[in-house]
Amino acid sequence: MEMKKRIVLELRNRSPAEIAELVVDNCRSTDGEVEGLSDDFTELEFLSMVNVGLNSLAKLPALPKLRKLELSDNNLSGSLETLSQKCPNLTYLNLSGNKIKDLGTVEVLQQLKGLQSLDLFNCEITCLEDYRDSVFELLPQVTYLDGFDQEDNEAPDSEAEDDDEDGTAPAGVYDDEDDEDEDEEGSEGGKDEDEDEDDYGEDEEDEAPGVQGLKRKRDVDDEGEDEDDDEDD
Repeated sequence: MEMKKRIVLELRNRSPAEIAELVVDNCRSTDGEVEGLSDDFTELEFLSMVNVGLNSLAKLPALPKLRKLELSDNNLSGSLETLSQKCPNLTYLNLSGNKIKDLGTVEVLQQLKGLQSLDLFNCEITCLEDYRDSVFELLPQVTYLDGFDQEDNEAPDSEAEDDDEDGTAPAGVYDDEDDEDEDEEGSEGGKDEDEDEDDYGEDEEDEAPGVQGLKRKRDVDDEGEDEDDDEDD
């Protein structure tokens, strides 16, 4: 599917200004450029364009609120200067699996002052001698490179952090525990109802002898009264 059509589908009759997250992975760019995006996506914070055949970012529109950008598995070898111009507030950038070969290509990312995490995994640049030390020196604002900091500490899971902040799981995540709890509650509820029914039946049985006993007592009393009447006669 072409990128333009995919973006229209993802909008789902909403206006671009309403979109905070947009994922168009595995669609196709017809000419290797960003298509279907415009400056109207003013609230966009997360954009994923994985494996869409991008050769350039020259046509990327201004996205002032964009914080996370996924561009892995494309054919990018340059034009990264566009990011500092169009997406100045980026904190996370994934360029893994592209054709980035030298430090000069990523040097332009110095302008992204808020960039904290950069991924260049499976790019030719990772084969350079002292690759990690060189990138950290070149981009001092970056804390995590390819998922690890300079002391080889792994970056925290961003999704888990988001969950902790808002107290909810990401959309689309199915919670088995909640479902099990519901099943248990449902089964317990069914059990209680059955027990109530059994108790109700037992109550009826318990009441029956009492009623019969009273009736028998009344019969005896009645007979006694009849005998008294006979004697009086």
